[in-house]
Amino acid sequence: MKQPQPDLGFIPALEEALRTAQEGFDLYNRVAFPARPAEFFALELAGEAGEVANKEKKVWKGREIPLEDLADEAADVLIAVVNYANARGIDLASAVGAKLTEIERRRLVDLDEGRPV
Repeated sequence: MKQPQPDLGFIPALEEALRTAQEGFDLYNRVAFPARPAEFFALELAGEAGEVANKEKKVWKGREIPLEDLADEAADVLIAVVNYANARGIDLASAVGAKLTEIERRRLVDLDEGRPV
C-alpha cells in the first residue's frame, strides 16, 4: 500500500520565520545581556533539556504536570538552541531546512527498501 507523501512546501516559510526569529534573538541578547560564549549556551541547553526530560519522567510515572509547565520548559529549550546557534554563528534556518529535507530523503529510501519508518 502506497503511503501518502508529505508536502515539504512549508520549508521555505519555516526557514524565513526561523531566520527572522534568530536575528531577533541575537539583537535582543546583544542589547539586554552580557556576551557569553557558545559553551555557556551549550550547557544551558543541556540543563533545559534535562528539565524537560524530568517533567516528562514525572508524566510517565503518572503525575499530572500542567501543560503550561511543559510549554515553559520547551520554550526554554528553544531559546537555548537559538542562543547557542547565534553564539556559534550557525544559520539555524538553513540547517533545519537541510535536515528536514535529508530526513525525508532517508524516509523515502527506507520505504523503498521495505524498512519501517
